[in-house]
Amino acid sequence: MKKKIFLFIITVVIIIGLYGFTYIPKNIISIQPNNVSKIEIFDGNRGELITISNSEQTEHIISNLNKITFKKDKPSIGYMGYKFRMTIYDDKGRKYKEIIINSNERIRYRGFFYIDESGKIDEDYINALFEKDESK
Repeated sequence: MKKKIFLFIITVVIIIGLYGFTYIPKNIISIQPNNVSKIEIFDGNRGELITISNSEQTEHIISNLNKITFKKDKPSIGYMGYKFRMTIYDDKGRKYKEIIINSNERIRYRGFFYIDESGKIDEDYINALFEKDESK
């Protein structure tokens, strides 16, 4: 009986420990800009989609996101609306990652919010891409 209780406690501790590791700050985006073929960005406020395939623009966006370390926050289930939904495609045209940018410091990814406390997500640059696209 003591052995079963001991195994149960060890199992619970391991599960809690593994779950705790998911809260260690990490880079969500870690792809080289030259390995990106395009980025699709949907603006949740405007209801518009743009596709970025210009190498300078993709390099700026990917380099910006590569530099940021995100810390896992609360679950994002049930939350609606967003500023930008970004889908990144690798150099073979396959979907690499999809993230939702809520602000210059908060994203949604795989059912959780992630926070960049430095506020380094360059959403002004992304906004400018939409404004540039509108002026065409």
